[in-house]
Amino acid sequence: MPVLPESAEYSIHSPNAHVIGDAAEALAVAERVAAVLLEQDAERDRTRQVPAEVVDLYSNSGLWGISVPREFGGAQVSYAVLAQVIAIISAADPSLGQIPQNHYCLLEDIRLQGSAEQQAHFFTLALQGHRFANALSETGGKNVQDIQATVRRSGEGYLINGRKGYCTGSLYAHWLAVLALDEEQRAQLAFVERGTPGLAVLDDWDSMGQRTTSSGTVLAQDLRVSAFNLFPTYRSYETPTLAGPFAQLTTAAIDAGIARAALRDTIAFVRQHARPWIDAGVEKASEDPLTIIQVGALDIRLEAAEALLERAGKVLDAARSAPDAENVAQASLAVARAKVLTTEIALEASNKLFELGGTRSTLKQHNFDRHWRNARVHTLHDPVRWKYHLVGNWLLNGVKPPRHDWS
Repeated sequence: MPVLPESAEYSIHSPNAHVIGDAAEALAVAERVAAVLLEQDAERDRTRQVPAEVVDLYSNSGLWGISVPREFGGAQVSYAVLAQVIAIISAADPSLGQIPQNHYCLLEDIRLQGSAEQQAHFFTLALQGHRFANALSETGGKNVQDIQATVRRSGEGYLINGRKGYCTGSLYAHWLAVLALDEEQRAQLAFVERGTPGLAVLDDWDSMGQRTTSSGTVLAQDLRVSAFNLFPTYRSYETPTLAGPFAQLTTAAIDAGIARAALRDTIAFVRQHARPWIDAGVEKASEDPLTIIQVGALDIRLEAAEALLERAGKVLDAARSAPDAENVAQASLAVARAKVLTTEIALEASNKLFELGGTRSTLKQHNFDRHWRNARVHTLHDPVRWKYHLVGNWLLNGVKPPRHDWS
């Protein structure tokens, strides 16, 4: 049997999180945390390094626990508010905005498929500030649903074997949630504490964008997990649930944040450094009429994207108490519409920054290319062209969206 590589080193401290009480506090805390994260955003991207105290500040703020249900001590903020929080953080640093995206999705898995005892245990951990990361996807398969990792009974517990990729936040996590197929080819989700024998976290994410998300590799080799830590996640798609629309909502929120960051830096650079075109006959770039039109157009399209994002969150909120085939389909459609606009404005705004800022905006000292790199990489999460198809197929043929993590 091959020797399991050593896990990447990172300072994982014991959590000590504040517990946020309601939506208003969540939004206020998000703004305060975002202000701190924005200070060194460009430098973290440049060095591919995130100090442990930065991640600790973020998770100990209480923001990672705001979706925990009220009956377990959480604020249970609405889906719309959670999307807004993610967008606020992502406008400051979208890599850090993405780190808890799967954490929130895992909390939703616990809500949907956990027993009362499992929910009490893992929701308590989340409120304490424990960070959950995913080990869900795999690379090299036929498609994103081609899972080769296995989970098999062994005594009173289970053994997991497999290689996982795109494991966002894995370097910073206290717990890894590993997806594997059982003997009946059903997807099971195992929560495994960092440092468990048979688990290795590799810091090998080297993408051009979202550089500090730690979306690298996780290896499981005869990884032992107790039955208590196993969740039957396949059930989330056997019947209508909001698991898929929820995952898509959180993803779209990150793209909205990237767009907001790009537009923010465009406005500041045009005001302070750009030059007007000679034919404009004005003194400052901010007075150039064609530049003014372009900035106005970007703002309008971003406002439209954010409005659809908020609307999508409210559609999910309306379906939460009693999801059925119809309202889950409507949730998927609402999120698809939002995701089209958040994807397109993230790419457009991050590209227009250079057009409107001019050659000076490309200097390395500004590191503005991170906005485009982040937008280009993160919007590859799933193809937005299929969102157009999803909406059109519903309108023309009455075909409900498929039920999976990408719909």
